[in-house]
Amino acid sequence: MVDIKSLIRTIENYPKEGIMFRDVTTLFKDAEGFSQTIDELISKLEGVPVDAVLGTESRGFMLAAPIAYALKKPFIPIRKAGKLPGETIRESYDLEYGSAEIEVHKDAITSGMNLVIIDDLMATGGTMAASVKLVEKLGAKVQKILCVIELPELKGRELIKDYDFSSLVSFDGE
Repeated sequence: MVDIKSLIRTIENYPKEGIMFRDVTTLFKDAEGFSQTIDELISKLEGVPVDAVLGTESRGFMLAAPIAYALKKPFIPIRKAGKLPGETIRESYDLEYGSAEIEVHKDAITSGMNLVIIDDLMATGGTMAASVKLVEKLGAKVQKILCVIELPELKGRELIKDYDFSSLVSFDGE
């Protein structure tokens, strides 16, 4: 077993002064660590009804796509505004260091679907809360939210407290 947390690099003062950026690309480049991460995330979906797997841009794509493949389920990208070519719906949200908008294709999600949302990191919860809103606007149900990393001191979990959330590692004040 690999210590997943030890494979995550911390970059100080990125993307702005005072931010401790948790970089999962160092985890992704470690074949054993990446494989174990995907396996551990999949294990958290045991017994969860899943019709499709959503990944948030961009590092969430790198996690959600192999999970969707392993589960033999569709992968649906949640992208930054203006990146998808078809008809979309958008949602605005606040980040730890600014604000943004995300979108999803309207025809990617149908009413009644059971969905899992995956990202690399839960900080303030803005991306996840906005993703949940997009899913629910289209009549689907969020069955599980998964992240590799949680930053509990930023209280992101509070924005999604009514949803089943799991992470693999936590950086609490570190």
